[in-house]
Amino acid sequence: MAVSAVSVRQVSKIFARASQRVPALQNVSLDIAPGEFFGLLGPNGAGKTTLISCMAGLCRQDQGQIHILGHDTRTAYRDARRALGVVPQELVFDPFFSVREILQLQSGYFGIRKNDDWIDELLAALDLTDKAASSMRSLSGGMKRRVLVAQALVHRPPVIILDEPTAGVDVALRQGLWQFIRRLNRDGHTIILTTHYLEEAEALCGRVALMRSGQICALERTETLIRQFAKHRLTVRLADGGHPLPAVLMAQAKPLPEAPRTWLWTLDQLSEIESVLASLRESGCKLEDMSITPPDLETAFLSFMNDGAGKGERRD
Repeated sequence: MAVSAVSVRQVSKIFARASQRVPALQNVSLDIAPGEFFGLLGPNGAGKTTLISCMAGLCRQDQGQIHILGHDTRTAYRDARRALGVVPQELVFDPFFSVREILQLQSGYFGIRKNDDWIDELLAALDLTDKAASSMRSLSGGMKRRVLVAQALVHRPPVIILDEPTAGVDVALRQGLWQFIRRLNRDGHTIILTTHYLEEAEALCGRVALMRSGQICALERTETLIRQFAKHRLTVRLADGGHPLPAVLMAQAKPLPEAPRTWLWTLDQLSEIESVLASLRESGCKLEDMSITPPDLETAFLSFMNDGAGKGERRD
């Protein structure tokens, strides 16, 4: 039987704050296959970073087991950590070293010598070659984040965790970063991504887990989640002075307070849009503007979280 890239079994973690015990993770279980591009999504405080910290051995779970390519993160910490590269959410760096020195030091932590060829490749792939001799404190926030990506990859880990890797990175640099990450995934690296840019998760991740209150409340293929929880959205702004919206359509739609004479329908099927538009024509309503938004991961995510759906775990 193939070994999972990451295996999480009944993991719980409780933090003590003052006189309170705050559960950060509650019986979390999941398996991520080798070579998978996996999304770990949820609102702030859902437990994503705590779970990642437990995977990386930075935080010890109170119960349960985590294995990275078969290595237990507690009993075989060195092997598990060597198999893992983590790009943290926070910009943590030593301001007194240059970019190349940082990567050479990181190589040394893993006992890797003569790593300059791979360091040069990382610098080129992340558009950092001309910054190799620059001190970390002289770099912009986006450049620092790319150095953190290089630092996580310097020992060529088969499993890579990206915790909000594009936060504060401009659009052009973000595209370059994703091209490089896609290449690593095509080469067989397992990628675990957390992000608040849900369009990135939709484009990149084959499967996603949704976390809420320290629990995994959905674990599905991305397209399955979109199909289950997202709908087509039809937004119509009526022309001023025209016929008002008929009662039968008003009952199906909701007004948008920030936009006068504008109504929103959420519809299961694309064919229902034509039915609404036909009813508007028959009622003599004149349209000033109209937009159709197809189902996407952001809509599914908001629908899932707001409706309180998915109390049980869903698997594909």
